[in-house]
Amino acid sequence: MKNWEKNVREVVPYVPGEQPKEKDIIKLNTNENPYPPAPGVGRALEKFKTDQLRLYPDPSAEELVEALAKQYRVKTSEVFVGVGSDDVLAMAFLTFFNSGKPILFPDITYSFYDVWAEVFRIPYKTIPLDESFCIRPMDYQVDNGGIIFPNPNAPTGVLLPLEQVEEIIRENSDVVVIVDEAYIDFGGESALPLIQKYENLLVVQTFSKSRSMAGMRIGYAFGNEKIIKYLNDVKYSFNSYTMNQLTIALGKASVKDEAYFRETLDKIVETREWTKKELRKLGFEFEDSMSNFIFATHPKISAKKLFEDLKKEGIYVRHFSRPERICDYLRITIGTWEEMRILIAFLEDYVN
Repeated sequence: MKNWEKNVREVVPYVPGEQPKEKDIIKLNTNENPYPPAPGVGRALEKFKTDQLRLYPDPSAEELVEALAKQYRVKTSEVFVGVGSDDVLAMAFLTFFNSGKPILFPDITYSFYDVWAEVFRIPYKTIPLDESFCIRPMDYQVDNGGIIFPNPNAPTGVLLPLEQVEEIIRENSDVVVIVDEAYIDFGGESALPLIQKYENLLVVQTFSKSRSMAGMRIGYAFGNEKIIKYLNDVKYSFNSYTMNQLTIALGKASVKDEAYFRETLDKIVETREWTKKELRKLGFEFEDSMSNFIFATHPKISAKKLFEDLKKEGIYVRHFSRPERICDYLRITIGTWEEMRILIAFLEDYVN
């Protein structure tokens, strides 16, 4: 090893879902929304003048912040925006998890959490989910340097009821608790109202799933004015111009179209519930998902082999080899009606 390499910050990177280059495939592996963004996003794109790109964007992304504040009925000073929820979460790790005590998160969860902890040299401890892949609030009532968990959880899709979310926040008032709500729009009750009650709460959401804008990278967070100010102080010390002109304009247009947003959610939820019934008929087992995916296993079929055989048919789902506890599960994103019917038809032949 060369001398300079001894000072490199080495980490095991996060591995995102595969983005296949082939055409005419059914892509159910990265929890993207199968429907296009709101029509207003397209109109905003057509109106966007490229001459604007010669100018720096508004560092505060004021137009987008105001749109989010109006939509969710909070103050603009209670909203933070970033380049995808990953950017927001990473900024939160950097800002709030500095006590030297281990932060806590589930053992089966979004696999970026331990990566950020390693990058920022934050000690952490994973808390095992129970046998039904549920978070147990009592397990988080120990000395810690902060807590983060998704709700619904990923990749399991299991929702923690709001009263149990509040229990975790209430019993950890001396640290920041981050509730990662990337999938909350597909089922369940958001912890957003609790920011008025608990100053240690940060609620993070994204445009990538329910708003069909994964390609634009827009994330946002809600918290009391103090917690948002701390986040912005770190952001402006790191990179003032995190959001570009086009992203701000299209994000604002998306937030305005509530009717389309609800219509799309309803279609996905209806398709999800139909898919659950069909999978159960075929012998698949899974906890009740409240997200836009299903985390399923089959007692007689190897998940890894099924994953590979589906891929040969041009149907991409997600398989996690680690931890070992979930190596026989597949995470299946909810696509369009047509895509899910094709998937079920394949599985009917495969199982039988």
